[in-house]
Amino acid sequence: MAITQVAAYAHLSETDIEAMGREFDAIRRDILERRGARDAAYIRRTIAFQRILDAASRLVIAGTRTKGGWLLGTTALAVAKSIENMEIGHNVCHGQWDWMNDPEIHSTTWEWDMAGVSSQWRYAHNYRHHVYTNVLGMDDDIGFGVMRVTRDQRWQPRLLLQPLQNLFLAVTFEWGIALHDLASERARAPGPAEEADQGRALIRKIARQAGKDYVLFPALSGRRWRRTLTANTAANLLRNLWAYVVIFCGHFPDGAEKFTAAVVEHETKAEWYLRQMLGSANFEAGPVLAFMSGNLCHQIEHHLFPDLPSNRYAEIAVRVRAICDKYDLPYTTGPLIRQYLLTLRTIHKLALPDSLLTATSDDAPETASERKFDARAAAGAGATPRRGLRTALLLTGRLRS
Repeated sequence: MAITQVAAYAHLSETDIEAMGREFDAIRRDILERRGARDAAYIRRTIAFQRILDAASRLVIAGTRTKGGWLLGTTALAVAKSIENMEIGHNVCHGQWDWMNDPEIHSTTWEWDMAGVSSQWRYAHNYRHHVYTNVLGMDDDIGFGVMRVTRDQRWQPRLLLQPLQNLFLAVTFEWGIALHDLASERARAPGPAEEADQGRALIRKIARQAGKDYVLFPALSGRRWRRTLTANTAANLLRNLWAYVVIFCGHFPDGAEKFTAAVVEHETKAEWYLRQMLGSANFEAGPVLAFMSGNLCHQIEHHLFPDLPSNRYAEIAVRVRAICDKYDLPYTTGPLIRQYLLTLRTIHKLALPDSLLTATSDDAPETASERKFDARAAAGAGATPRRGLRTALLLTGRLRS
């Protein structure tokens, strides 16, 4: 089952957790105090670069006649769309740049280049997901309501098709997110009229997006409209696949833990920090890969400080890792391909009934709770002192040294 007592699972006392929380608060204050012209210049350069790349790629697609030109333009357009979604749209909608008081770069005004409505995404993501990260029944992003990624989710026969469903979600990711966000908005709507308004808002956004990529730009290409249409379709597909990989690698590899609803009752800010750390996962990336992922290779740092500028996550990560070392906590990260393969293993494994699985529901790579340490002690394996969660996991063989 999922974690019911975060402190017990983390092997930390209340005093330790509160002290750690103060250290995270100090990081936040420091970044807020130093945030300024350097950060504003970064986001403005990023937006300018993305728009130039988008325009140049469309000119290459329309102006060249070779397959090589089409491939170059399509790839560049996919990169431009990924940057807009990951490093700009996602982070702007988190309010990371609201402090600039620039109406163009503000969470309440930015409408991104994808099917979903930004305002619907902000509620589903900023609130439902980030406040209640990996809390069962509260975070709708646990499997996005269609995938089984923990044994706490009951198995159903339809899940035998989960590996195929995963592929379908990957190629249609923007549409899946749009429908997911709409469902969250409708769930909180006070009545049928408001539900209908949200549905109409999504239809209008889809019409604008489809009209731009599949009607307007192909029409502007004249007789070469098919070339532009296929390029736009391919670029959107590549963007969907990349966004899917980044998001899944930050939330579903081994080590990204799940929690019961009881953990958020009377939860302090320090305990919230701890839950964010335990419920998120990073992947290793250099500057280019970090930029292309919207700096979500630092998913742990993003969950700790979702409204701090993304260009600061690399420096924040150094301090977060030092805190993990100090309190003997794991810092869940690894190469991108490894994190994705672990995610795929979970998706394929949990497509099967529990009766065909071997590990217990308290001590499996994708599903763990504090009870796994009790079971170890009962078996006589708990005599070795454990200073913290990292050491405890090493002793159970669930963490690489």
